Amino acid sequence: MNATVTPISASIGVHVSGMTSSDFVTADAADMCTRLLAEHGVVVYQQAHISDADLVTFSRLLGDVVTASAGAHPDHPEISPVTMDPAKSALAGLRRSTIFWHTDGLIDEVPQKATLLTAREVADDGGDTEFANTYAAFEALPADKKAQYETYRVVHSVAASQLLLTPDPTPEQREKWNRAPSREHPLVWKHRDGRKSLLIGATAGDIVGMDHEQGRAFLDEILEWSTQPQFVLHHTWTVGDLVVWDNTGMLHRAIPYEPTSRRLMHRTTLVGEEAIA
Repeated sequence: MNATVTPISASIGVHVSGMTSSDFVTADAADMCTRLLAEHGVVVYQQAHISDADLVTFSRLLGDVVTASAGAHPDHPEISPVTMDPAKSALAGLRRSTIFWHTDGLIDEVPQKATLLTAREVADDGGDTEFANTYAAFEALPADKKAQYETYRVVHSVAASQLLLTPDPTPEQREKWNRAPSREHPLVWKHRDGRKSLLIGATAGDIVGMDHEQGRAFLDEILEWSTQPQFVLHHTWTVGDLVVWDNTGMLHRAIPYEPTSRRLMHRTTLVGEEAIA
C-alpha cells in the first residue's frame, strides 16, 4: 500500500490517493481509516475503484456491517445501491429526503457508527455530497452556549424529516408518519472518548420544554451555525471514489439531482457501537 494522505481543511476531511481495490483488504488499511476518521471525520479515497467484494471485506474490518432489509445488492446483502432509479433499487423513492442535512439512525437508540459510499456512476448535474463536522461546530461555540446547549433534549422523528419534503401533508400521511417511532436524545452527545457533538438535522423536530415554533427556530439556528463553510466539506464525485464518514459526528446531505440521473452509489453501513449519552 502506497497511499498519500492530504488534509482537506483544518476542521474536516482528508484525501487519500494511490490505493487500489486490493489495498483495502488488510488490517493496516482498516487501522489507517479508523485513525483518519477520528482525526478528520471524513476520509475521501480518490478513484480507488474498490470492488463490491472488497468493499464488504473492508467494511467488516472496520466493524460489524448492517445487512440491508430491503433493496440490497443481489450478490452482496451488505451493500445498498443508492439511486433514484426504481429499476436499480426498491428504495429509490426514499432518496428524495437525502437532500436535507441529516445523521443516519437518530431514531435508533444506537446510531450507525460509520458509512462507506463508493461511486459507480455519477450525475451529469448535481449529486455531490456535503458533510458538516458537528464536533468542530460544538467546539467553536462560546462557553456559555456550550453550557446552555448541554441542558436541552431533542425529539427526533420520521415526521420531522418528512415535513421538510411535504409541509402540508394529508391526514393520512401525518397518521402514517406518526406510527413510526420517535426518539428523545440530548442535543449534545457526550462521547466516551471525551469529545462532544451536536445531534441535529432533518429528524430533529422539537426541543423538550419549548413550544414547537420556538423549538423549530432554535434548531434551525443551531443547524445554520453547524453548516457554516469552515465546518463543511463539499465532495464532487468521480467514478471510483470511496468516501467513509464518522456518522456519530458528521451531518451529510446530497446536492439535488434529477430522478432520471444515472447516478449510482454502493453503500455499506457499520453497526453502531456507542449509545447516546
